[in-house]
Amino acid sequence: MPSRSQPYRLGILASHPIQYHSPWFRHLARHLDIEVWYAHRASAQDQADAGFGIGFDWDIPLLQGYPYRWLRNVAAKPSLQTFRGCDTPDVYRLCRRDRLDAVLVFGWQHKSALQAVRACWRQRLPVLMRGDSHLLTARSRFKSALKYAPYRWLLPRLSGHLYVGARNKAYLEHYGVPPQRLFFAPHCVDNAYWAAAAEQAEQQGAPAQLRAQWGIPPDGFVCLFVGKMLAHKRAEHVIQACTHLLHTSAGTNVYVICVGDGPLRPQLQRLACSQGKRIFFAGFQNQRDLPAFYRTADVLILPSREKETWGLVVNEAAACGTPAIVCDAAGCAPDLIDEGATGYTYPFGDIRALSARIIALRSAWHSRKAVIRQALAAKISRYSIDQATQGLMHALDAVREKG
Repeated sequence: MPSRSQPYRLGILASHPIQYHSPWFRHLARHLDIEVWYAHRASAQDQADAGFGIGFDWDIPLLQGYPYRWLRNVAAKPSLQTFRGCDTPDVYRLCRRDRLDAVLVFGWQHKSALQAVRACWRQRLPVLMRGDSHLLTARSRFKSALKYAPYRWLLPRLSGHLYVGARNKAYLEHYGVPPQRLFFAPHCVDNAYWAAAAEQAEQQGAPAQLRAQWGIPPDGFVCLFVGKMLAHKRAEHVIQACTHLLHTSAGTNVYVICVGDGPLRPQLQRLACSQGKRIFFAGFQNQRDLPAFYRTADVLILPSREKETWGLVVNEAAACGTPAIVCDAAGCAPDLIDEGATGYTYPFGDIRALSARIIALRSAWHSRKAVIRQALAAKISRYSIDQATQGLMHALDAVREKG
């Protein structure tokens, strides 16, 4: 193994370029000798198929600032939507102990990830995994029982796990991963970018312009939904809660902006049509446009449970200084939400409870906005690229000592 004065040599297998990962990879490239291997070239149509509703390319650089290569995907139908859609046998050649200290794999939902794990085992090369699964994800008892034996066999046999939060850690412990193989590498966004972009948007008057565009008064309380308009994202819960409020005196000055697109958008617009002057649809917004929406809003609402293993929009909002109301089953809830300080949680699907949290947040926001923003800054500083890097370094130190 190399001496401690030498940077670690790390291979990283990822399914495709992801807007949340690229800033971390750029940061890692300044501290480690890394190469990122991508299993699939995602097209604009892939983004549409993933539920965004329209084809697009991200407006931020995803492939700059770190070494990478495209793997040959031999899948009969290359795709991110199926297990066999990423089939990259080249990883057997790349995972070599004589050129790497370890390999990092993101989850195991694609064949390419298990190929990398097998390749590392053949070479006796340490393999680390970072995922975000948790036990509160809605699934049948039969499916949970079916998964237990193979997961209980696989997960403890990996060299280390980078857990992203409390519920992900509990998930890994449930499947028998010992404490010495667990390292905290939190889910994060580029906090500095989001904070600076939000401040710039404020200085340029973007929030005031957006409010004026829809006739929202400066003192209007704006609830924001950001996400794909798919069934499991539950945008209708936000609309239903705010519609409930708007039928009462408590709903005075409450407004909703829905950011995103997808197949359910027409249905959601019909649901909101009775409140046409209070609920607005902004469509898909790319990364560079989102900070202005977060700063325009007074609260972000994350209503989804199914498939919501974390909810990185809550990280984005917090970095922009905006609190959140989060379904209690979302992965990020115990990590990012301190009740009354950085936001609130509520029972999934409980529209009256969500309505009550909106009113409570409005009261808190009006009386102690500066205090809440301080709490958000302190909270999100612990869910940062630096913290994720520290966790990875601790894992690499541990597997080096063991090796």
